Amino acid sequence: MCTGTIRIVVDNRAGTGLMAEHGFALWIEAGGHVILFDSGNQDALAANLAKLDLDLSRVSDLVLSHGHYDHSGGIEMVLDNTVDLAVYLHQAAMQPRYVVKEDGEQEARSVRMPAGAMQAIGRLNERSVTWLTHPVLIEDHIGVSGPIPRRTDFEDTGGKFFYDPWGKRPDPIEDDNAIWFETDQGLVICVGCSHAGIVNTLDRIVEISGRSDVHTVIGGLHLLHASPQRLEETASALNKHSLKRLVACHCTGEAAIAYLSLKLNCEVIEGYAGFELSF
Repeated sequence: MCTGTIRIVVDNRAGTGLMAEHGFALWIEAGGHVILFDSGNQDALAANLAKLDLDLSRVSDLVLSHGHYDHSGGIEMVLDNTVDLAVYLHQAAMQPRYVVKEDGEQEARSVRMPAGAMQAIGRLNERSVTWLTHPVLIEDHIGVSGPIPRRTDFEDTGGKFFYDPWGKRPDPIEDDNAIWFETDQGLVICVGCSHAGIVNTLDRIVEISGRSDVHTVIGGLHLLHASPQRLEETASALNKHSLKRLVACHCTGEAAIAYLSLKLNCEVIEGYAGFELSF
């Protein structure tokens, strides 16, 4: 079984002296690996790593939850400051992608991975990159989900995501991935935005790992625009997993966090850059 620590390095909220930005990144030390899960948006990754005294050259693995800019903005810097890094991502992470007319916007907004990040990935030795077409073990008791089947009837991607700026080709965000750790306490699961649906994500990892005891979930749940019905069904399904701790970050939404705090039979924490947990 794994033991380790997880520290939120980039999030929409930040502790004293740290930078907040619309983005997400986790620093994870477990099983002899130093894993960076996502890379934030723009400047917060470098600033917060320095404040937290975390040395980027120690990172052994970069796992990308999906290819949106707010999770991939720091990739170029990461690859420029590491050696022999193993990178895990789905090929769809490199696609052009847009949010179409959300929150009163009149024009489509590109949310794709920055060009510099894509170019940096393109320069990698092919042996350094694992394209996530299926579940992959990084190490014993540490796994990455690969594509997550969409089985629930109440979950969706959480927004108006398209491959084109005219809203003709829906983007299912098939590159959505999560990482899990098997611990003596149960599964510890890290998610980026849960565009596949947090319930679908947990169900898939339980299926892959053969473990039904989900202890901790940390990351974004993308419930900002969730209907009351979706929130109700999400809470009910999460309670069936008998969670012990939820650290809700980034795109979960304050109203959703407040709702889950009332409805879940577990500890609910609002994450922020600088937050740390051990497992």
